[in-house]
Amino acid sequence: MTQQKIQFGASDISYDRLTAPLLYLSSEEAGWEGLIAHAFHEPMEMETLLSPPPSRDISLVLFQGGAMHMERRPINGSWQALSVHQGDLMLQVEAGPASEVRWWNLTNAPTQTFHLSLSRELFARTAEEMVDRDPERLSLMGRAGFQDPLLMQIGFTLWRELEEHAPTGKLYAQTAAQMLAVHLLRHYTSVGERIKGPAQGLTQQQMRRLTDFVQAHLSQDLSLEALAQQTGFSPYYFARLFRQTTGASPHQFVMQLRIERAQQLLKKTDTPLAQIALESGFANQSHLTHAFKRYLGLTPRAYRQNNSF
Repeated sequence: MTQQKIQFGASDISYDRLTAPLLYLSSEEAGWEGLIAHAFHEPMEMETLLSPPPSRDISLVLFQGGAMHMERRPINGSWQALSVHQGDLMLQVEAGPASEVRWWNLTNAPTQTFHLSLSRELFARTAEEMVDRDPERLSLMGRAGFQDPLLMQIGFTLWRELEEHAPTGKLYAQTAAQMLAVHLLRHYTSVGERIKGPAQGLTQQQMRRLTDFVQAHLSQDLSLEALAQQTGFSPYYFARLFRQTTGASPHQFVMQLRIERAQQLLKKTDTPLAQIALESGFANQSHLTHAFKRYLGLTPRAYRQNNSF
């Protein structure tokens, strides 16, 4: 096999020596709630891998890189074949017996996979609120080798956050988990056509109360529940109302207010950058710098130099 290397973060992977999936990113220490994420470098060829029984949670796998021919079978059962390509997804929704899987790449390009595990409890609570139906009677349909632009966007966004080692906090994962749950309910269950958007968004008074609360607690690791309490709605209904009202997610809203707070401190004070980061709700100075580069295209130090008081 021709040696293939891929530069991913600080790691330089030699695929000719990769004999098993290599875990290189995990959300386990990121403080996410409702979601667990893992990213793997995959071998160019795998003869047989014993796959453990899936958990109760809902599993979504996103493929990136070269095309791959996969085969799976229950233990001692018949092999079933599937080809997957860049951006393809696999949705597994039911626990089942252990199985065997094998694959080989169809191109010379290496493959990475991103595995998302969505809390079954979160999905059930969302279903109860949105369709007023017993989640145990709700049939979620698994699929393999398909594409879905929104699921792909959510997956790649979460993947990038882990790659960039940005400490996003609980609100980020809670918002993403809610978006996943709503989308799966709407498009991958038999009740999807009954799900309608909220009749109206948040009122100006609710938005003012919410904005005042966030500004007063920017230095804290805010949760979706804490924001929803300011409007009188449940977290799941609040997230939908908020996006309908503003066109943004609660996490994007909070991040924008944190950027604005940091801008004010940079312009009007000589407070050290590390302290500004904490007062604005960023985990550390590196997190502040990362956010500034993404949202404003320059570092906090450069912003201060251009807007000195």
